[in-house]
Amino acid sequence: MHPALTIAVKAARRAGHIINRASTDIDLIKVSSKRQNDFVTEVDKAAEAAIIEVLREAYPDHGILAEESGTTAGRGESEFQWIIDPLDGTTNFIHGFPQYAVSIALAHKGQIQQSVVYDPTRNELFTASKGRGAFLNDKRIRVTRRDRLDGSLIGTGFPYRVWDHVDAYLAIFRDLMQKTAGLRRPGAASLDLAYVACGRLDGFFEIGLAPWDMAGGALLITEAGGLVGDLTGEANWLHGGNIAAGNPKVFGQLLQVIETHLTPALRGSPAP
Repeated sequence: MHPALTIAVKAARRAGHIINRASTDIDLIKVSSKRQNDFVTEVDKAAEAAIIEVLREAYPDHGILAEESGTTAGRGESEFQWIIDPLDGTTNFIHGFPQYAVSIALAHKGQIQQSVVYDPTRNELFTASKGRGAFLNDKRIRVTRRDRLDGSLIGTGFPYRVWDHVDAYLAIFRDLMQKTAGLRRPGAASLDLAYVACGRLDGFFEIGLAPWDMAGGALLITEAGGLVGDLTGEANWLHGGNIAAGNPKVFGQLLQVIETHLTPALRGSPAP
């Protein structure tokens, strides 16, 4: 395992321990709202602090982009940046719905090189290093071989931060309901992407995400043989905020359906 990935795994497991310990008594957790339908808990903050402590100890020069604390520079002019979501699926967590994860990725000059998505409730550790494949608990994973959209299970996330594109999203959703085996909305994008990587979903799409929602899961997919792009298939997904992913056959067919409903704004992948 790459040294940076080893550190990321250590950080993710430490955060997972904090999350699991807190999950045993959710009623005691303090919850605040950053904005409508976007919550943060003391657990998010504690998990993020634990992750940053581990990363800073090993790589003090690296920059950090974290959901709760924002962007911080390292001690030097490093080309490396850690992208962190300490608890992806906070709304699920505060309701005791066991679908949430820790997501940590390392980018070099804007390209994701290492990623960890850790599901603490199931103790499932998804890892990937660029060029070295993707793994679930040390077992190699691959995207599905399904070649038709009409037999595919597609993941998605409902818009919850930005409401400008709800009509376009619902049109895509309605169309895909009729052209797939089913749609699923579990509520944690990093895990949804990990599920595409390991073959539990054939594809995924969502509008209005932040980099920390996508960075960890996207590398898992490409290293598992899948494809990732924005809603037009281009490479601007990380900073554009809109993402589509899937195995190579389903990805193209998914984009064809999405394409028919895109507004000019969505074609340009505006940031959330």
